[in-house]
Amino acid sequence: MAQTTDSSTDNSGEAGGSLRKGISLLPMIILGVGGAVGTGALFSGIGMAAVAGPAMIVSWVIGCVIYTFIGITYVDMSVRFPEAGGPARYSLYTHGWVANLVNSVGSLVWYLLIPPIEAIATVTALSYFDSGLLNAKGDPTLSGALVALVLLVVYIPVNFYGVKILARINNALGGVKIVLYLLLAVGFILVMGRASNFSAFGGFAPYGIGPIFAAVPIAMFAFGAIRVIPDFAEEAKDGRTLKVGIIYTLIVQFVIYVLFSVALIAGLSWGTLSTKVGEWTALTKVTANPFIALTTNRGVDWLLVVAVIVGILGPGVAGYVYQGAGSRVLLAMARTGYVPKRFKEIHARHKTPALSLIVVALIGAALALLAAPVPRIISLIDDAVVGGYISFGAVPAAMLAVRKQRGESFSVGSTIIAALGFGGASLVVYWSGWPAVPYAVILIAIGSVLLGFAQNFKQLLHSLWYIVWILFLTVMAAIGSVGKGNEISFDLSSVLVAIVSVFVILPWAVHSRLSVDEVEQLEAS
Repeated sequence: MAQTTDSSTDNSGEAGGSLRKGISLLPMIILGVGGAVGTGALFSGIGMAAVAGPAMIVSWVIGCVIYTFIGITYVDMSVRFPEAGGPARYSLYTHGWVANLVNSVGSLVWYLLIPPIEAIATVTALSYFDSGLLNAKGDPTLSGALVALVLLVVYIPVNFYGVKILARINNALGGVKIVLYLLLAVGFILVMGRASNFSAFGGFAPYGIGPIFAAVPIAMFAFGAIRVIPDFAEEAKDGRTLKVGIIYTLIVQFVIYVLFSVALIAGLSWGTLSTKVGEWTALTKVTANPFIALTTNRGVDWLLVVAVIVGILGPGVAGYVYQGAGSRVLLAMARTGYVPKRFKEIHARHKTPALSLIVVALIGAALALLAAPVPRIISLIDDAVVGGYISFGAVPAAMLAVRKQRGESFSVGSTIIAALGFGGASLVVYWSGWPAVPYAVILIAIGSVLLGFAQNFKQLLHSLWYIVWILFLTVMAAIGSVGKGNEISFDLSSVLVAIVSVFVILPWAVHSRLSVDEVEQLEAS
């Protein structure tokens, strides 16, 4: 496959047409929050509570801090490179074709898995009306998988008819969704809340400090969605829309996630969930939407209605947002030359990447169908997190590299932000543990090989830091306490991952940047 690169300002002619700028600030914020708050808010908390107990609230705070630093680097890079699927192109300009290929495939793993995950989360809520959609283990039956498939197809027209239609639909559904999420969380706290739940069953941190950090990767699935804003950057009205949109999305999703974590612990009823009182680890057996389960037959019918609506609407909105963002990633990969050039074609009337959209939807539909005969697709969340944060980790490195590349002054603040963002992404990948890390790395490796990893060795030296970083995290996941070997304690292995990532890999990444001449050659090729 020939190497090609279309610059962000050259999106017509050979590039297949131009996307339409039509997303203003408020719709962008709603788009970001709509993509962020879905399955993660509803399902992550119960898994985190099983690991860390009530202290999972602290895990959410840690996750927010990590993602804030990553998010600030997205602000910088999205304004510099306002392209569709931009994060799948940033490292192209700093570390070349090979590094960006690996990064793009990591992004694709994230975006191909999330829409079907969200669709099946919606099916889980719909099972309140038809129990035949799930089996006894909480996995989708064939009929449940077919409903998820239909949902993924329904997402297509929402994205196909242009960003103005998308913005109108999202303003309505996304706005209602945010209000209902807040109503559900506050309702849980005020109507069903028990202060004793935070201390009665082994204390606030029943398993100690380590599990608080181990629960963070479960939260990070929910935090990944500010990435959708840079993916729609080419359709934003201006740079301020991107910057402010990312910042407000971070703030709103943080408030919602902390509220939901407090609400879940406060409203927890062991008997309602059919689990042994005080046994936090038993919460892993809860397969239903916990907020629907906890309000069923509790005499709070209005709250049950809100929980069911949120369970259907929340993941549904996130699903179509991610499907649209994923199509922009595939478009970006086509512009770079990783996939056939037909994927960068823009629909003449609606100004959307129609073929990329359909392909992302079809792959999601196939994954939804697979959810019936094999373990539930929500179990793939860990794989999505690893693939996503391997991709996210390249952005802080690219931000420092591009500043060095262009001779810009380095501020202490930007260096610290990049270091904390890169170190945070490293820890999230490591804490995801075994076998999630090797599974995701294998997917990325296979995708990179199939899309032509070996075709451009001239820039391989610029990407070695990235490959070594991924291999280092994989080895640590194998030998660390979160992995198979358990040869290094959690505290020591986490410190080791952070130190090597920040003080060895990140400086190496900045040093490995492309020269100005190499960037010019890349853009001219």
